[in-house]
Parts: sequence; C-alpha cells; structure tokens
Amino acid sequence: MIWRNIASNFLTLSIVLLLALAGAIAWGKHQFSGPGPSNIAQCVQIAPGASLNAVSQQLAAQGAVSSAYIFRAGADYLDKSRDLKFGSYLIEPNASMKDIVDVITAGGPSTCGTQVILRIGVRANSVLLRDMNPDTGAFEEIARFDPASGDVPEVIAAAQQKPDARLRITVAEGVTSWQIAEALKQVDFLSGEIKGIPAEGSLAPDTYEVEKGSERAALLAEMAKRQSAILAKAWEERPFGLPYKTPEEALIMASIVEKETGVAEERAQVASVFVNRLEQGMRLQTDPTVIYGVTGGRGVLDRGLRRSELNATTPYNTYRIDGLPPTPIANPGREAIQAALNPADTDYIFFVADGSGGHAFARTLEEHNANVARWREIESQRGQAVDTPVQDGG
Repeated sequence: MIWRNIASNFLTLSIVLLLALAGAIAWGKHQFSGPGPSNIAQCVQIAPGASLNAVSQQLAAQGAVSSAYIFRAGADYLDKSRDLKFGSYLIEPNASMKDIVDVITAGGPSTCGTQVILRIGVRANSVLLRDMNPDTGAFEEIARFDPASGDVPEVIAAAQQKPDARLRITVAEGVTSWQIAEALKQVDFLSGEIKGIPAEGSLAPDTYEVEKGSERAALLAEMAKRQSAILAKAWEERPFGLPYKTPEEALIMASIVEKETGVAEERAQVASVFVNRLEQGMRLQTDPTVIYGVTGGRGVLDRGLRRSELNATTPYNTYRIDGLPPTPIANPGREAIQAALNPADTDYIFFVADGSGGHAFARTLEEHNANVARWREIESQRGQAVDTPVQDGG
C-alpha cells in the first residue's frame, strides 16, 4: 500500500514537472519568437571573434533582448551559435530574438553604425559622415565636406579607416556620366582608373554599397548593369503605339523628362507632351537638350541660353532639329524611364513654369500664351526679367 502511494505520488509529481517543463519551453519559444522589448532601432556591433555569450550579454545590456540566456538557447537550437558575422547591424524596433539571430549571422555589409556617403548631385557633390544616435535610433550627420576641395576632414578620414564603416555612393537622378566619373575620382576610399566616360544615360541613379578599395570601373559597370535591367523591363512592359523604335530612343526621352521637371507627379504629363509633339511632327523645342549641346554634360551652365545658341543648328538643338537628339542628355532615374514608356493620356503639346515649382500645361497655342503671360507676371513680381530667359550675344 505504501509503495502504491509512493508510486502514485511520484507519477503525479512527474506529470506536474513535465507540464511545468512543457510550459517553460512554450514560454521560452514565445519569448524567443515574439516582439522584442526595444521600441527604437538599435545598432549592434559584432567584434571579430566575438562569442555568443558576449553578444547575448551586450544585447541584453542594450535592451534589445529580454533574456541573454533565452537568446543563447534559441541560437543553439537553430544551430547558429557559431555563425556570428563581424560587422555593425541594424536591429529594427521590437525585433524578436529570432530576427536578431538571423541578422547577425547572415553576414553581408554593415547596415548601421558609421556611414561615409558620397552624394553625387547635379549641382554639387558632398561626402557625409553619419552615425546612429543610440538614444533615438536615428542617423545623425556628424560632418560634411566638398570632395572637390581635396581636404578630407580628420574625422571623416578616421571614419573611413574603421573596419565596420559602411561606405555608400548615392547618385541623384539627372546627373551626367561625366559628373559621376569625376565624382568617383574625388574619393580616396575607391581605387583604380576610369579609362573612359560611360555612355550618357547608361548609369542608374541609385545607392550603391561599396567596400574600401573597391574598383571605380567595377562600380560603373554595376551602375550600367542596373540601368540596363531597368530599361529592359520597362521596354518589355511598354504599351503599344509609342513613337520609339528602340529602347535607346525611350532612354533619350526619359533623360529629357528627367531634366524638364523635378516634380515626380508631373513626369508622365511632361512625357505626354513630348510624345504628342513627336506624333504630330512637331519639334520638341526643349531647353535642356540645347544646354547639353553647349556643355557636353560637363557641369552646369549656370546662365540663360544665348539667342545665338538657340539659333545654332546642332544635333542637340531641338528648336532646329526634328525628332530626338542623338543621345540621352543625362542619366534618368527609374521613374523617368517609366514615364517615358508610360506617358499620361493627354492632348497637351505645351507647358511652362507655373511659379510653384511645377508647370502649367496647354492644348493650344492660345492657352499656352496665356500661361506664359501669367508666368511672366510672376517673374515681374519677383523682380526677374519678364521678356525672355534668352540672352543676346554670342
């Protein structure tokens, strides 16, 4: 009888312990896979040769995980405890422990921490140093300089030497191939020569992750590869009936659209104006093509066009030639390419600035002249020339 009671009590205790263990396992799994405790983005730095124990303690101290032990146990269960990758990694707000394990074992370039960014713009280039504020989880600018000056601030030079620094190149829409090539020559974290200027329009405005010492030529090749893929996809999906014989002609149109408007919502309308003019046998009559003929894409004109330049017959003077110019006049972005191949369905054939940064569109010359009169009135009120942006003289 006694042994029966002992056995019964042991069985009951065993069941209770098993239920408790199952509950603990279920709770641990929930803690590992459920939302994390941090409401802000965080940057975790994995040092070379760091142990999982040290990283788990670091994450717990940062408040990114609720339990260092559960984090280690989960990583062990996933068989990833030996897969830590050196670098600095962005942990999103409320990321689960499982998400964090995946991030710090996946490898690849650093996604947070110190950032050195070359920004290539139409009018100017700059190199920025940014870092994440641990209190807000937001990136903040630390320093900035003009790479053309040649004098790299010490703080940026030191940042470039950090093994986990994130190096990036950001190319704005509408820059020329010459501008991109010249800008890449100005930063010393890239290497190698650029033997020739890539074809105009062939480089994709985008953000590119690079490593210290990356070849400039290889980066240009990647830009060309991306642009080719973007154009090929847009060309494949184009609607029927557009007045382009080749993808290259669509790219030329996209570059004109890119230079004519900085308002994203207008791109398809601007494209419709030029498509309508082509279909009606009208000349494009657009200043950016004339400007490109003057500058060759080597910088910004920074003055109005002279009457002699508008009167000159050149391959890029669309006031004098029929159809499209022979090449793109800049490197258009994805949206401009989409607009050129998916123009709005309008019967507009004119547009002029409206004073708000956008344009007023017109179907007839009478409507256009009224829009021009309003624009000249705005210029007059601003104290600007009211007759014409064209400058007389040679």
